[in-house]
Amino acid sequence: MGDAEILSEGVHGDLAKTMGVEFLEASAERVVGRMPVKGNTQPYGLLHGGASCVLAESLGSIGAALHAGAGRIAVGIEINATHHRSATEGHVTGVATRLHGGRSLATYDIVITDDEDRRVCTARLTCMLRDAPGA
Repeated sequence: MGDAEILSEGVHGDLAKTMGVEFLEASAERVVGRMPVKGNTQPYGLLHGGASCVLAESLGSIGAALHAGAGRIAVGIEINATHHRSATEGHVTGVATRLHGGRSLATYDIVITDDEDRRVCTARLTCMLRDAPGA
């Protein structure tokens, strides 16, 4: 599956779609996407930390799937996130950059910023790469 197919065919899953994640750019080396703050907040009106993790894992998983290539899949096995500041409106944008791309593992660094380009969250995702079922 190519980069354009990843962006257009909705292979990013239902959760990302429900949360309003929009994919802007995708390659095995770098994936960029954004998500609205509205609808993804915790009770105090701040962007939910779990929402940041969903954005981070969605972006890193797309990159890992592109790295894995045809007939293979990427499955997240570890994510960590540090929440630096809150966001209460607008959008947050995530940029996932590949740190390691091997045959069995791929790791991405994901930086999430607000509309004023202030860092909201830094995350790291590692995905296990496997043959697709039935491949």
